[in-house]
Amino acid sequence: MKLLFKQRMFSWFDSYDVYYETGNVAYTVKGQLSWGKCLKIFDAWGNHVGTVKQRIFTFLPKFDLYEGEECFSTLCKEFSFFKPRYHFDGGPGWEIEGDFFCWDYTLTDPQGNPVALISKELWNWTDTYSIEVFDPNNALSALMSVIAIDAVQEQQDN
Repeated sequence: MKLLFKQRMFSWFDSYDVYYETGNVAYTVKGQLSWGKCLKIFDAWGNHVGTVKQRIFTFLPKFDLYEGEECFSTLCKEFSFFKPRYHFDGGPGWEIEGDFFCWDYTLTDPQGNPVALISKELWNWTDTYSIEVFDPNNALSALMSVIAIDAVQEQQDN
């Protein structure tokens, strides 16, 4: 399953559209006014399915990930020199490792098997990511990971 995550050109808060490779809308992400980033995820029918909420006052970035109203995991950035790394506290126990340029990421399970491949597409007006998910049941969690990584990259770029 492949998803295309595309930031909207003009929006006051972070706002994204997520499409299936067929071009149909899979999810809509809407930012909210809050301390730190808070992004709500809606399915194609407008139902709230998840939230990515940044914890503030942490040494390295951390994001609580919610399915519906229940926090199932926290995505934590790790201290690293050349390649960005993240891990999940609680939940699936996945890990994410990026490349030197922070364009490509691999999301793996605790056994080292790939869960999703994430690539930032270059030469676009807005942030655009391609997410290849190997099990459709992991699509929402992989999407939340990309949202958190994009928020970290945005903060580092500013």
